[in-house]
Amino acid sequence: MDANDLRCDGDLLVAARSDPEAFAVFYRRHARGLLRFFRRRVATAEEAFDLTAETMAAALAGVPRYEPRPEPARVWLYGIAHNKLSEAFRSGRIADRARQALAMEPIELDEIGIDRLEGQAATPALDLLAVLPGEQQDAIRARHIDERDYAEIARDLRLSESVVRKRVSRGLRTMRSSLKEATDDQ
Repeated sequence: MDANDLRCDGDLLVAARSDPEAFAVFYRRHARGLLRFFRRRVATAEEAFDLTAETMAAALAGVPRYEPRPEPARVWLYGIAHNKLSEAFRSGRIADRARQALAMEPIELDEIGIDRLEGQAATPALDLLAVLPGEQQDAIRARHIDERDYAEIARDLRLSESVVRKRVSRGLRTMRSSLKEATDDQ
C-alpha cells in the first residue's frame, strides 16, 4: 500500500501540486462515485463518462488553487461536478442529445412555465439542511444529494457506517420536525 492511500483527500490535493501520484489516488477514490452521480442525472452512460472526465480534469487544473477547509475535499469536487452538469444543461448539450434520441422537438418555456418550474424547485429542505450541525449536513448531502452509499461515506469520513447512518437519521428527523412545525404554524 502506498503512503498516499492513507492520506485524507485534502492532504492528497495539496500533495498533488508536486506529486502526480497523489492526484491519481484522489481520482481512484472518487471517479466511480462521480460516475454514479452523473449517471443518475443524464440520459446516457457516454454523457456520464464525459462529465466525469471533465470534472476530474477541472479538479486537476484547480489543484494549485485548492485550499483545505473544514468540510471534506469531496465537497469541493462535487461542487465542480455540479458546475459541469449545470454548464452541460445550460449549453443544451445534454438536453439536445436526450431530445434527439427520443425524436422530440425542443421545449420552449414562456414566463409562466419558468415561474411554475422555479416554484416547484424552491424547497424548504435546503434551508432546513443549512441549520443542522455540519457533520449531519455532510452525511445527508453525501447520502441524499450525492446519492452515495453508506460504506463509501463512512470510508471517506473515516467513521463507522453506523455513525454515518445515525447522523443521517438524526438530521432527517430534525428536518422533518422543523418542517412539521413550520407547516403547523401556517
